[in-house]
Amino acid sequence: MTSEMIENFVANKIRKGAKVNIHFKDRNTVTGLFIHGVDYDELKSKNFWRVVSKQNSEQWKETKDMNLARVFNGASFTRLSEDEV
Repeated sequence: MTSEMIENFVANKIRKGAKVNIHFKDRNTVTGLFIHGVDYDELKSKNFWRVVSKQNSEQWKETKDMNLARVFNGASFTRLSEDEV
């Protein structure tokens, strides 16, 4: 997926703190939060995205620890969908 397609989908999700399902070409689906950190614009320009997995989301909300996040390449995304809580 292109960075524009991803940005259009996640723009409101980041503000709401909504979890998103990220479907990949060559790996299992990841559910998590897209993070708007200090390097967000730089990563977005290269189609990289910082995501905190669903398992670490509660700890992230408490600590905002960037070590809980992973960076994914948007080119390997096949589609994004809302997480049905």
